[in-house]
Amino acid sequence: MTSPHPAPAPSPGPSRPRPVPVPDPPLSVWGTAQQDARTQRRGRYLPESMAHPAKMLPAIAATAITRYTQPGDLVADPMCGIGTTLVEAIHLGRDGLGVEFEDRWAQIAAANITHARRHGATGTAEVIRGDARQLPALLAPGMAGRAALVVTSPPYGPSVHGQVRAEQRHGGGGVEKYDNRYSHDPANLAHHGLDDMLAGFTQILTGCKTLLRPGGVAVVTARPWRSHGELVDLPAAIIATGAAAGLIPAARCVALLAGLRGSQLIPRPSFFQLDNVRKARRRGEPWHLIVHEDVLIFRAPLFPGGSRELNGSQREPKHAPPVVPGPGTWADGEAERRAA
Repeated sequence: MTSPHPAPAPSPGPSRPRPVPVPDPPLSVWGTAQQDARTQRRGRYLPESMAHPAKMLPAIAATAITRYTQPGDLVADPMCGIGTTLVEAIHLGRDGLGVEFEDRWAQIAAANITHARRHGATGTAEVIRGDARQLPALLAPGMAGRAALVVTSPPYGPSVHGQVRAEQRHGGGGVEKYDNRYSHDPANLAHHGLDDMLAGFTQILTGCKTLLRPGGVAVVTARPWRSHGELVDLPAAIIATGAAAGLIPAARCVALLAGLRGSQLIPRPSFFQLDNVRKARRRGEPWHLIVHEDVLIFRAPLFPGGSRELNGSQREPKHAPPVVPGPGTWADGEAERRAA
């Protein structure tokens, strides 16, 4: 309803202070797949990057970097693959340091960094070719204790499916896998069994503890997979490896691999994941699509002696990025007792 008479103009008075904007609270569910993976990488990464069988979703790396660092900080990835963490870091005005075991991927990562710089990225980054299990020995003098953030993911070994190509045959055909291996080098951690892989990843996270500054953050993404029909709980195993490496578990979030449309999830499964779920349901087994990665967040101790020294009245250093607890997080005290 409207009035036929205009309201009188308000009398001038003392100006009111503008309310201070309240930032949105950090969420434990990251909406990182509003665009599919190809769209996220198109034009931002070189076409040959697509050959890597287990690329991190760029939005996951960008979300972690935005949450836990400031412009000018150093972001590292000890298993950098095609350089996703590094590319997203320098586009956000951070610097990047990556280590990659395979020469093929190290060269592509370096080329992606050059490509990003040509397209306006303001940070700088480098890739070291080497075995991240010997990370402290690979670091240049003065690099220890400099990184604000590590973002990485363990290798998935034979569970990686890579790309598929439909075979054209009369009467129907199957599918052919390609680009489904990290390498053919048996020394690559991806070719080891689960126990050996976790032992090697513990070595890598121990090196990351050396690289991180006091209170720095390590973000590890991992997802479960099925082996002979049984679900392998890799995220739980990574929590244990982080604690064994001397890092303090701080939070556990979820990065969606599905898009959000209102209250609905829009799955973006791989061909093999969808095929395996359909076959299992025809057998009467209630499998579901996995549409997220666990984001496991650790903090480096504030002091070299470990978490026990935090019991005094010492304060957090000003440069330590906050790790904000949310749903699904560990309480700091309990986490430090487990890591001690």
